[in-house]
Amino acid sequence: MRSLILLGLVCALSAPLAFARAIPNPAQSHAPGNEDVQTPIAQAGYSVGVNYQLQCAGCHLGDGTGSAANDTPRMKGFVGNFLKVPGGREFLVRVPGMSQSALNNAQLADLLNWLLREDGMAGSSMPADYQPYTSEEVMALRARTMLNLPGTRGELIKAMRAQGIAIDDGMNY
Repeated sequence: MRSLILLGLVCALSAPLAFARAIPNPAQSHAPGNEDVQTPIAQAGYSVGVNYQLQCAGCHLGDGTGSAANDTPRMKGFVGNFLKVPGGREFLVRVPGMSQSALNNAQLADLLNWLLREDGMAGSSMPADYQPYTSEEVMALRARTMLNLPGTRGELIKAMRAQGIAIDDGMNY
């Protein structure tokens, strides 16, 4: 019992020292090559493909296949189906990874339009009557926070099924 108390005391006293190493040193200089302040993504002028890599590929992967293990749906060959059901167009802008991205409204509209090309992520899932997103539309939709992502997505998937759309997004539901 004494050894447990002693061990607990040692851990409690040494913890602040371990945490102190995580506190940045304000006098520390930048790593070589990082002396300049980073340009915000919204001002950097990156291509749409680079913006995809920076904003989307971390979860949806570089080719849009997603990862069921990480609860990230496939976009490749599927994402255009959202445009076939009421609320789906709005959903694509309001997904937190989109609406809260560092991209400005014009960049986000460009990214969505890039994803939704038939020769892009959407592939054959694109509806024939697709109208490209505009920065004004993105600005209006982005301002409305989505409070229930899984519930909203689930209702859209249900609407797709009701239209006979095959659900092939890798999420197995």
